[in-house]
Amino acid sequence: MITVSLCMIVKNEERILRRCLDSIVDLVDEVVIVDTGSEDATKQIAEEYGAAIYDFKWIDDFSAARNYAFSKATKEYIYSADADEVLDEENRNRFRLLKENLLPEIELVQMKYRNQLKFNTVYNFDEEYRPKLFKRLREFVWEAPIHETVRLSPVVYDSDIVIEHLPEASHAKRDLDNFYRHATEEYRLPARLHNMYARELLMAGDEEDFSKAEGVFEASVADCGRSAEEISEACCVLAHVARLRGDTKRLLKYTSKVLAGEANSEICYELGCFYEGQGDYEEAALWFYNAVYETSPILYLCAGGTEALKGLIRCYEILGYPQQVEIYREELGKRMTEGA
Repeated sequence: MITVSLCMIVKNEERILRRCLDSIVDLVDEVVIVDTGSEDATKQIAEEYGAAIYDFKWIDDFSAARNYAFSKATKEYIYSADADEVLDEENRNRFRLLKENLLPEIELVQMKYRNQLKFNTVYNFDEEYRPKLFKRLREFVWEAPIHETVRLSPVVYDSDIVIEHLPEASHAKRDLDNFYRHATEEYRLPARLHNMYARELLMAGDEEDFSKAEGVFEASVADCGRSAEEISEACCVLAHVARLRGDTKRLLKYTSKVLAGEANSEICYELGCFYEGQGDYEEAALWFYNAVYETSPILYLCAGGTEALKGLIRCYEILGYPQQVEIYREELGKRMTEGA
């Protein structure tokens, strides 16, 4: 049986920390808590569970705090958790079986992360795999009978464990502020974070967030080192800003850049909203239809699902086509049940 260190970074989590630890503490062999500045009873609660507690000065860098927590672990594997995560009894049993039977060559275990979507966080999906269990000391292995080389890719296992992510409130404002700060401090957002910044803006950003981000994504469009996908992401953000401001020229500029390549649901949805605002409901319905049925979303699933369908329903109600309204209402109900 493997041994496991639970590593967490926390701050002011007194309301939910017990819920998390109660669901996992008896399945691990040590608990490492790194506190980044709590002013409540978080550390006292952690002490109740026998945790090793370390203070870490917050420097606006989750990776730095997470790496520090990992450096304090002493067991064979590290389970990384946040305070708003919970394992139910079925998945506790799965975790126990995994711990008893994990093959030593496996270096990384992914678990299904079940998101609570009501807060419109950066995650579009109800359930998705995320790396959660890590081998603390990696063993390098030579492979191939000739032209041998060291295996660099980790051995990954996708488990059937499902972690419930149960945040009490949206973290969007905090996350968007962090994205903006790093993007404007001579840190060029890598493709993954560029995608996440654009995605969270479209899902949960307010007027202030978009105003701050505008310069970041204008720079992306002008950056020859950005991929076509990243430029499309930037154009989606900038088209949204232009529509909200009523800037038709800039709206057409950024939607055209995307439509000249591979269209996506977000751009079609923005055009649908634009023409709906102009009172051209037939043209709006065309673009909402394209958002749902002819293209795919790259950032915000609802732009190619429920939100565009609502647009179709509004347009056909005004145009006086009750049969079309009924068709799209039925489809909307189906999509809402599926969470898309």
